Amino acid sequence: MIRCYIAASLDGYIAAADGGIEWLKPFDTEDYGYKGFINEIGTVVMGRATYDQVLLFPEWPYKDKRVLVVTSRPLISAPAGVETRPARFQDLAQELRAQERDVWLCGGTQLLEGFLGIDAVDRLELFLIPVTLGGGIPLFQRDTGPQNRLRLALSTPYPNGVVKLVYDFT
Repeated sequence: MIRCYIAASLDGYIAAADGGIEWLKPFDTEDYGYKGFINEIGTVVMGRATYDQVLLFPEWPYKDKRVLVVTSRPLISAPAGVETRPARFQDLAQELRAQERDVWLCGGTQLLEGFLGIDAVDRLELFLIPVTLGGGIPLFQRDTGPQNRLRLALSTPYPNGVVKLVYDFT
């Protein structure tokens, strides 16, 4: 299963204009099911901007995962288990579907749009954060492409105002 597990502000942004995600820090005290989620994941797929952002974390969070970075630029001193792939989404989706464990589309917008454009996302696990950013990097940035139909599978409100919405693509 190819899954997108992602947070967005109430006005639809996944990051500030500079790619920053500091606005998420006040909400870091809750697990939101992440530990269970990450245990189901065999491969993490991310775009280059997301990869560069994750490199700024104090330590590499995906030590025991295969990580594919969709980029046309080489990676310098990548952590163990990190590989690159070109943005050929049809080929990449076929490769990922051949795996036994689930795949996480970790970010960002261009990566998600590439997989949505070929109807290759099975589940969207969206966390709406009770913040408005007023601008930044949008969750969706579609000018063309197929319309995707989703079915709400689960909704979970948290005491801090975060709402988890799980959608399956039909």
